[in-house]
Amino acid sequence: LLMLATLRLSEKFILLLILSAFITLCFGAFFFLPDNSKHKRFDFGLEDVLIPHIESEKEARPPAAAHSSPPCMMKHAWDSYRQYGWGHNELKPIAKKGHSTNIFGNSQMGATIVDALDTLYIMGLHDEFKDGQEWIEQNLDFSVNAEVSVFEVNIRFIGGLLAAYYLSGQEVFKVKAVQLAEKLLPAFNTPTGIPWAMVNLKSGVGRNWGWASAGSSILAEFGTLHMEFVHLTYQTGNPAYYQKVMHIRKLLAKMDRPNGLYPNYLNPRTGRWGQHHTSVGGLGDSFYEYLLKAWLMSDKTDSEARKTYDDAIEAIERHLIRKSNGGLTFIGEWKNGHLERKMGHLTCFAGGMFALGADGSPDDKAGHYLQLGAEIAHTCHESYDRTVLKLGPEAFKFDSGLEAVAVRQNEKYYILRPEVIETYWYMWRFTHDPKYRQWGWEAVQAIDKYCRVSGGFSGVKDVYSSNPTYDDVQQSFFLAETLKYLYLLFSSDELLPLENWVFNTEAHPLPVLVFLTWGRILTS
Repeated sequence: LLMLATLRLSEKFILLLILSAFITLCFGAFFFLPDNSKHKRFDFGLEDVLIPHIESEKEARPPAAAHSSPPCMMKHAWDSYRQYGWGHNELKPIAKKGHSTNIFGNSQMGATIVDALDTLYIMGLHDEFKDGQEWIEQNLDFSVNAEVSVFEVNIRFIGGLLAAYYLSGQEVFKVKAVQLAEKLLPAFNTPTGIPWAMVNLKSGVGRNWGWASAGSSILAEFGTLHMEFVHLTYQTGNPAYYQKVMHIRKLLAKMDRPNGLYPNYLNPRTGRWGQHHTSVGGLGDSFYEYLLKAWLMSDKTDSEARKTYDDAIEAIERHLIRKSNGGLTFIGEWKNGHLERKMGHLTCFAGGMFALGADGSPDDKAGHYLQLGAEIAHTCHESYDRTVLKLGPEAFKFDSGLEAVAVRQNEKYYILRPEVIETYWYMWRFTHDPKYRQWGWEAVQAIDKYCRVSGGFSGVKDVYSSNPTYDDVQQSFFLAETLKYLYLLFSSDELLPLENWVFNTEAHPLPVLVFLTWGRILTS
C-alpha cells in the first residue's frame, strides 16, 4: 500500500512537471528573456541587469489573435528576409528579393541582420539569433569599396553590434563593432572636426550630401554619435572615440544659437551655421535625444550634457511648441524666421524623450515635462486615429482648419516607422496608464492588417486610402525598433529596466556606465 501511494504521488509530480513544461514552451517566447547566466557577465557596477521576467498584470498581453503579436510578426519579418533577402541590406517583400538604399552605398552588409540581432535575442528567438551570428562571423566585411552614411552605419551597425555583444557576451560582435568604427574615423578629418555625412569604407574619403545647405553637415547626424563612441572607448581603452564626440560638443557650446535654438546645418569647413532651419523632427531630432542620453548613460554624472539638454528643451518649448485650436499640443519647425505649423512622424519620438528627461529636470518641472510627453503622445495618436488605416502619416499639419492630418500626397505614407510606438512605451513605463497599451495594440492590428504581405512587411503609400498601395520595402528599423518597442510595451518593467539600460536612437540597448571605473581614460 505504501509503495502504491508513493507511485501515485510520483505520477502526480510527473504530470505537474509535464504541464509546467508545456506552459513554458507555449508562452515562454512572449514572457521570458533568455537565461543570461550562460553568457559572459560584465562589470557595469550593476546587479543582474538582465533577468528572466514574467508579466503579472492581466492586461499585459495584447488580446489573442492568430498572428498579431510582436514575436509572431518578428518571426514573419525575419523568416521572409532569411528566405528572400539574406545578406542584402533590406528586403523587397512583394518582389521577394534584396533591397538597399544609398545610405549603405553599393554594399551588401546585411543591415537587417545586424539591426535585428538584439530584438531576436530579447524575444528569445535563439535559432534566428544564431543564424544571424553565423552570417556575421563568416560574411560581414567592412573592407568594401562603398560610400556609406556615417550616421546610419553608426546607429544601426555599431549600435546593433554593441547591443548584441552586451546581451549575449559573444566576442565577435565587439570585434566587428571596433573594426567598423576604425573605418568611420576618417570622416572626422575636416577643418573643424565635424564629420562628413558620408565616408568610403575603403579609401576613407568623406563628403556631404549635396542638398544639405551648400554641403553642410547635419545636426542629427554629427550629433548622434556620442553613445556608441563612448562605449567604443570603454571597450577598447582608446580615447580617440570619446575625444571625437566631445570635440563636437565643445565646438557647439562656443557657437551663437539664434533664439537659443540649434540650426540643422553646420559647415564642417568654416564652422558656421547653414540656413537657419530648426526641427525636433528630421535633421535635428536625435541630437537632442543624445544630450539627454549621454547624461543617463553616464549614471547621471555628465552634468554638462544635462544642462545643454535642459537649455535646448527650454528654447524648444518657448519657440516651437504650440497648442492647436482644437487643443492638440504639437512641435512645429522654425523656417525662414517663422514657425511652420507642421509636425513629422519622426518628431513624435519627443513625447518619450520629455518623459525620460522629466526626472532630473530643473526647477521642479518633472511633472510638467511628463505632462508634455503625454500631450505629444496624444497628438501623435490622433495623427494615427484620423486616418483610414489607423497608421500615422509621415507629416501632418495644424492650419486651415486641419489638425493632425497630412495635406500633401507625398506626406501621406507610412514606412513602418517606430517613433509613435516608442513614445507609447516610454509613457507606459513612467505612468502605467493602460491607454498606451491600448494604443499600441491598435498599431499592432493596423500594421498586421495593412502592412503584412506574404513576403514580409511593407510600407504603404497613402494611409487615407482604403485600398493602399505598397512601397515594397521592409525597413531594417522595423525589426530593430518598431517590433522591439511593441514587444517591450507589453512586457514587464523588469525587462531592460531604464535605470540600467539606455536605448540608442535605433532602439539598441546599451548599459549605463559607472564613470568612476574608467574616468582616467576620459580625461586623458
